[in-house]
Amino acid sequence: MVEIPEGNGSGVVWDEQGHIVTNYHVIGNALSRNPSPGQVVARVNILASEGLQKNFEGKLVGADRTKDLAVLKVEASEDLLKPIKVGQSSSLRVGQQCLAIGNPFGFDHTLTVGVISGLNRDISSQTGVTIGGGIQTDAAINPGNSGGPLLDSKGNLIGINTAIFTRTGTSAGVGFAIPSSTVLKIALQLIQFSKVVRAGLNVDIAPDLIANQLNVRNGALILQVPGNSLAAKAGLVPTTRGFAGNIVLGDIIVGVDNKTVKNKAGLDKVLDDYNVGDRVLLIIQRGSEDLEVPIILEEKS
Repeated sequence: MVEIPEGNGSGVVWDEQGHIVTNYHVIGNALSRNPSPGQVVARVNILASEGLQKNFEGKLVGADRTKDLAVLKVEASEDLLKPIKVGQSSSLRVGQQCLAIGNPFGFDHTLTVGVISGLNRDISSQTGVTIGGGIQTDAAINPGNSGGPLLDSKGNLIGINTAIFTRTGTSAGVGFAIPSSTVLKIALQLIQFSKVVRAGLNVDIAPDLIANQLNVRNGALILQVPGNSLAAKAGLVPTTRGFAGNIVLGDIIVGVDNKTVKNKAGLDKVLDDYNVGDRVLLIIQRGSEDLEVPIILEEKS
């Protein structure tokens, strides 16, 4: 099973303006009250150079449940704020040394060392979603490490520690981090917009259970297409009922550009790499035909 460590969380100083990046689930209790940006949702301790801990109110900037990330802001002086240097998670290799910093079991600023033991793992988040592209490490990650940095040997951020695989509640040598490429993309949007703007097709896709009941075993089945959407203008066909009450399947999306789509989650994962306004080529099955449909992506509602 995959379990998200809980307890006193950790975070990273993102910039000199006082933005702090952490996990969504670290401040999940406060977020469950639906706070608006600017409200205090956490206490943030920053270690000063003389070894003293300084305490600040962490005000919400924005949070993204689907990537288990959140951004807070503290009013701290610039001499206390040492922004993290963001490395390239795309160039990581299995066997590479990495370091995890966090607050396991309340032991402040603990450093553990290990190697990257796997790449492109799917992380099952406590927030109920699957995060793709995860980094697996054998560096000890325990409750309280959540939201803290995973660093390369040069001290660059390569991930945000977020999960452990365990049956005891403590580290079993299999930890997971959200890659820095994802952190960078999400953090910048949260700072700019207080939310994440995702690209989508603005159509209703059948959940896997319904798709299976309709004998759709491969691809993402379109249930509905709003009349004023770009998908409607592109000619995508929804699922309907025939004159005899039988179900007539709509278009089944089996690919986007050169990427294969196997189900609804697969479509979401593929579209995650695109931005609103991007033009993509959908590969669809319509009855016995395979068609290519160009379409411009809209903001996902």
